[in-house]
Amino acid sequence: MADYKNINIQDIPDGGDSPKDFYETFKERLEDLETFPKDYTYKFILPKDQDHFNQIQSVFDDTDARFDFKDSKTGKYTSITVNVNVKDADQVIYFYKEVSKIKGVIML
Repeated sequence: MADYKNINIQDIPDGGDSPKDFYETFKERLEDLETFPKDYTYKFILPKDQDHFNQIQSVFDDTDARFDFKDSKTGKYTSITVNVNVKDADQVIYFYKEVSKIKGVIML
């Protein structure tokens, strides 16, 4: 029987060190597991200020995106859930890449 107590997160392959490898692997997984078009849920954590929210909102302009917010207990951060209809895995990845350009945003 394998000794699962000694598994480190670093030992789990993640598709390599480059973002390109990550997104290629992510796209393959999306296409294997999801049926498109579909409503897709994104979750982000960002510093609580209007500018960060406006930047995220602008990424989803021209879509049917719906936003839910929850402030952290300290009030320093806001968790944003975005639900949007996407046509394919490429569009899912496009939105992640656009949000990744916003400084200070954590993507979950």
